[in-house]
Amino acid sequence: MQHHERDKTSIMNIGIIGAGMIGGTLARRLTQLGHHVSLANSRGPETLVPLAAETGARAVTAHAAARSGEIVIVTVPERAVKDLPKDLFEDVPSSVVVIDTGNYYPARDGSISEIEQGQPESAWVADQIGRPVVKAFNNIFFQSLLEKGTPATTANRVAIPVAGGTSEARAKVMQLVDQLGFDPVDAGDLDESWRQQPGTPCYTGDFSAPELRKALASVERARIPEYRKAADDAARAYWS
Repeated sequence: MQHHERDKTSIMNIGIIGAGMIGGTLARRLTQLGHHVSLANSRGPETLVPLAAETGARAVTAHAAARSGEIVIVTVPERAVKDLPKDLFEDVPSSVVVIDTGNYYPARDGSISEIEQGQPESAWVADQIGRPVVKAFNNIFFQSLLEKGTPATTANRVAIPVAGGTSEARAKVMQLVDQLGFDPVDAGDLDESWRQQPGTPCYTGDFSAPELRKALASVERARIPEYRKAADDAARAYWS
């Protein structure tokens, strides 16, 4: 695993809501980079004391995490999005970038009609929380996120797609992806984010940037139900 030294100007305050595989991994990696991380889950800060002690993150409530800095990462199962506090982002400045790492698995999340009817998963999340989001870190397995970060000059560096938000918000997330040791690939607007959903060619492929761009371009929107079913069937044993 790479430990990158960050200069003080690039240190950020980052909130993470959700402490599962991706949330916990991001907490570990981001604190290693020197960022100040506030970590929340649905069960309360006291349940995060061991993980906070291990990572150096601060255990807080979801409300506090949403107000902790420049970037807030929402990393909860799709079924848990509706359970987030309705006022979670109330009065949070619009300059704060919200990242959605989530994926929709019907076997775990139940059926969500808007997504089943074609709405991109992260667009649905944005509607639920009342904030624009940037989709990132959804297509990488947590173990790869933990272990495969490499310096920017590394050949065949693993790439991560970043979609949605304003170009400024996307650039901020892409900078974070790069700091974590991955090549950020601009995957366009949130309307295009279906290209990196479960079961698509780029999903958990650990591709290089050229390979990732090719995978994103090869995906067919009409096949989304097919991609989703393949991913859901593969994960079904895991969720049961």
